[in-house]
Amino acid sequence: MTTTNDRFDIVRLTMRGQRRRIKRGLTLAEAQAHCENPETSSRTATSARAIARTKRLGPWFDAYTEAKR
Repeated sequence: MTTTNDRFDIVRLTMRGQRRRIKRGLTLAEAQAHCENPETSSRTATSARAIARTKRLGPWFDAYTEAKR
């Protein structure tokens, strides 16, 4: 169960097994909003930046995880 004080990090995961934290200390609502954005997955992203990232990394997506205290 999460509380209003819980914080979350956004991590970018690739099919090659890479994992990189890209944002820290978000609320649950902020983390969920980030991950609901179509630009946070190689499958749905259409921006030039995301397409270039996909060419460089292969398939990828952003996910959130509870921040370590």
